[in-house]
Amino acid sequence: MSTLFEPVRIRDLEIRNRFVRSATGDHAADEKGSVTDTQMKIYKALADGGIGLIITGITFVHNSGRIMPHQASIASNDCIPGLKKLTKAVHEGGAKIAVQLFHAGRAALRSFGGEDQKILAPSFVPGDPYFPYSGTYRAMTEDEVWDLIDAFGDAALRAQEAGFDAVQLHGAHGYLLSQFLSPFTNLRQDQWGGDDLEARLRFHKEVFRDIRRKVGNDYPVLIKLGVQDGFPGGLRFREGKQAAKALAESGFDALEISHGLRGQGPGATEFRVKIDTVDKEAYFRDWTRQIKKKVSVPVMMVGGIRSYEVAEDIISKGEADFVSMSRPLIREPNLIRDWMEGDRHRATCISCNQCLERLIKGKPLCCAQTEGRKKG
Repeated sequence: MSTLFEPVRIRDLEIRNRFVRSATGDHAADEKGSVTDTQMKIYKALADGGIGLIITGITFVHNSGRIMPHQASIASNDCIPGLKKLTKAVHEGGAKIAVQLFHAGRAALRSFGGEDQKILAPSFVPGDPYFPYSGTYRAMTEDEVWDLIDAFGDAALRAQEAGFDAVQLHGAHGYLLSQFLSPFTNLRQDQWGGDDLEARLRFHKEVFRDIRRKVGNDYPVLIKLGVQDGFPGGLRFREGKQAAKALAESGFDALEISHGLRGQGPGATEFRVKIDTVDKEAYFRDWTRQIKKKVSVPVMMVGGIRSYEVAEDIISKGEADFVSMSRPLIREPNLIRDWMEGDRHRATCISCNQCLERLIKGKPLCCAQTEGRKKG
């Protein structure tokens, strides 16, 4: 059997194969952010479909970091009973599950702001052409920075109590941790930012320390890290690679390598379109390959992987330890089981991004192409 289907470990956590379902928001929680039957079906299908490790969609750790009305929450103990049901269902399907801990920063839901501009960011960026909500957010105070660090740690403790096998910090795609890391959005002149990369990484490291203090030394703590922004003047890969190495050395147990702040158009984001040939797959492959050489912890490669042959090539060449996928599994949650059983067809996802458009319109996650055929 291919090494893709051999068990592999992150710290002491054994995962049945090298396939990861990359975190994908589902817009299917209830109004309070609690687990619903719709979410249970999504995650049960993924577990039954053969994935080794499922990483949940963006799960907010503090109300100020919420990005959509029906986003999953881990911001209070009230969420724990529903999350326990979710982890139990995934474990019954043979998969492991990590919760992605999330804060939107300046991209938070507008209705959580107001005249006092409570939407929080590392700093205010005047005249930002890549962000349409100038004037609706403000820089955090020192006390607010520490409050959010504490919120991440408390959320990790709830995750542990709810039966999650690990947590992953969302440090990519222009949300709070990305905003701290990027020199474009972190203009602070204190210990939390500015020109110094180490200062811009301090928030990440303090969050890690708080989590580790609360969950103990053996619980896996992962991070999805954006290592380059999608426009000039943002985070460059040279610093992103240094950041990945520093975070691995600080104790994070695995890295998933992705995009940082989004630029203009799909090509300057993590949402590339028309991934219809093998040469367009694994578009973060070079970043991940370079970082893999610099760190001693497991590395996950994400970004447009659609075919079994590409996944196998990545692992056989030692370019990553895990293959991470998102959009193909929205359409085909059983894809990995098909591959394991010998049906090595290419994923039928056409990379149209209409699943994302549905989420933006407030609809639950599903493949828009499949949904259209059902209605027809």
